Amino acid sequence: MVKSVVLAWGSSVWAPRDLQIASKFAPNGPLLPIEFCRVSDDGRLTLAIDETFGALCKSYSAPSALEDLDAARDNLCRSEGMTDARAIGFVEPASGRQSDLAMQSHPQVVATIGAWTESLGYDAAIWTALTSNFDDWGKGGEPFSVSAALEYLETLEGEDPAKFAHALAYIRKAPPEVETPVREEVAKRWPL
Repeated sequence: MVKSVVLAWGSSVWAPRDLQIASKFAPNGPLLPIEFCRVSDDGRLTLAIDETFGALCKSYSAPSALEDLDAARDNLCRSEGMTDARAIGFVEPASGRQSDLAMQSHPQVVATIGAWTESLGYDAAIWTALTSNFDDWGKGGEPFSVSAALEYLETLEGEDPAKFAHALAYIRKAPPEVETPVREEVAKRWPL
């Protein structure tokens, strides 16, 4: 039996879908470097952990309702609409087990989450460990920066107003604790 906690900062907070958690998400997770630096398949700028560009933001946590770490990881993977559970970060401080993918993309965050997990008496923590893909062809197509993200949104606004509206709604719907440079500039450029 493993007592796991799920960490979130994006859509899982307001729309957990079929995520099996024992209580609602609360803004009591560790501070993590987060930014709107990932382009989803539907064109939205989504939140990802980024040790280079991310702003330290309070994350949310909820205890998993599942008592098996692999089952909890698989459940988060399905809830996020992903097919590869390797993209679910995890840390299990007592055993020293941790996600290889998360260690490659954000090792400092893995250490932060591990210490936070242990300090609260959890056996393990899981999170979505997707990284920025902004510079990929067909996404942002250039290295990520706040100005590049705004240019991306401006292009979307001109080319596909429905996609742009969906992208803007996602940024605005993010939890209030997730204050990032992109969100701040979007609020100035496209005020409510």
